[in-house]
Amino acid sequence: MYLDQRSTAGAARVRLSGLQLRIILLCAAVTLVDGFDTQSIAFVAPHIVDVWRVSPVLFAPVFAAGLLASFIGALVLGPMGDRVGRKPALVISLAIFAAGSLGTAFSDSIASLIAMRLVTGLGLGGALPCSITLASEHAPAERRESLVSLMFCGFPLGAVLGGLSSEAMVALWGWKSVFIVGGLLPIVLGALFVPLVPESASFLASRGSSAPGNASAGRTAPFSRAVTVHLLFTEGRAVGTLLLWTTLFLSLLLTYFLISWIPLIARASGANVRAGVIAVSLLNLGAVCGSIPLGRLGDRYSPWRVIRAGFAAGAVPIFFIGLGQHLPVLLCVATFVAGMLSIGAQMCTVSYAAALYSTQLRGTGVGWAMGIGRLGAIAGPMLGGLLVNVSMNPPILFAFAAGVSLAAGGSMWALGTTGSGLAEQIVDGGTR
Repeated sequence: MYLDQRSTAGAARVRLSGLQLRIILLCAAVTLVDGFDTQSIAFVAPHIVDVWRVSPVLFAPVFAAGLLASFIGALVLGPMGDRVGRKPALVISLAIFAAGSLGTAFSDSIASLIAMRLVTGLGLGGALPCSITLASEHAPAERRESLVSLMFCGFPLGAVLGGLSSEAMVALWGWKSVFIVGGLLPIVLGALFVPLVPESASFLASRGSSAPGNASAGRTAPFSRAVTVHLLFTEGRAVGTLLLWTTLFLSLLLTYFLISWIPLIARASGANVRAGVIAVSLLNLGAVCGSIPLGRLGDRYSPWRVIRAGFAAGAVPIFFIGLGQHLPVLLCVATFVAGMLSIGAQMCTVSYAAALYSTQLRGTGVGWAMGIGRLGAIAGPMLGGLLVNVSMNPPILFAFAAGVSLAAGGSMWALGTTGSGLAEQIVDGGTR
């Protein structure tokens, strides 16, 4: 089965408690740190190039290393949550991330920088699915879609913070300060998670334990030590799993395509480099503003219908981004609205993924879905580069991006209508 079969009638009436709010906020902080790191490395890179006097071309493998490692981390550390628990897997991921970020600050060559970005990406790749799973299982069923979407707002907020604060930190303390701060943040978060966040009750129940210290936990659920990816394709799960992967691949391809190429459109409009940073910040802020109402609508109606509509409607402003190369106001408005609709829908897809799998498979399901999505994140900028190399002009380039948004909506539509009927089973964020 995809979904928990436990009753959610009582849970649906439970209001958000102080404990649940604390967990949602701490998990949001994890996604914020992820967004901070993702954006800060892009803005710090030119300063490292100047200090080390190396070619900017050498930074291509640096960026690729982080994304590739995050793909591996999602596939390895995400499923670890199904074996050792959501909380331990998350704390381990944060520790790996911290080590990589602090190591980046002390790198003195491209080779060592690549190595540290691999470590950083590995930790980040695991932290994201673990935090999504933990937040999903602690959230009240009635508000799960909106709360997990709200939690995931930390990522674009972190990206905005990373872009805007990196410039100030580099000016005051040098480029290394960005990664020292980026390494200390996950250490603080890990230290807070240990005493303040309990293990998921759903996970403990699935192992026959009611408390983290229950000695029988390791003996009562042999499946928890043998969860493998092939289980995502058994018992009628194959079609839904593949459609979910397709949606996340396309939506993250679109997200990173826009993040990479919108600054170039901003510069083509006659603005300076800082305008490109502002344009990407508008995209991220739009995502925050859009994901919250979309999540609330997903709580009230079928989530897949809301997500599908977001992707479909988002194709329109994405198309207009390509027409804004000489119209800065149009560019800014279209970028913000595209963030609200398409990127907001992508964030809701992440929370929807957690609802599609049972407790025993949730860590593995979310981890692999996010891992496949990370492949889309790698493909997005590369695909944009290939299209530019064949002399594709901005209107056609962003018409293509609009098509990707429509394709993501189509994939979500297929999941809702042909994915073994699984999408319709989610009612008020839980099960019938």
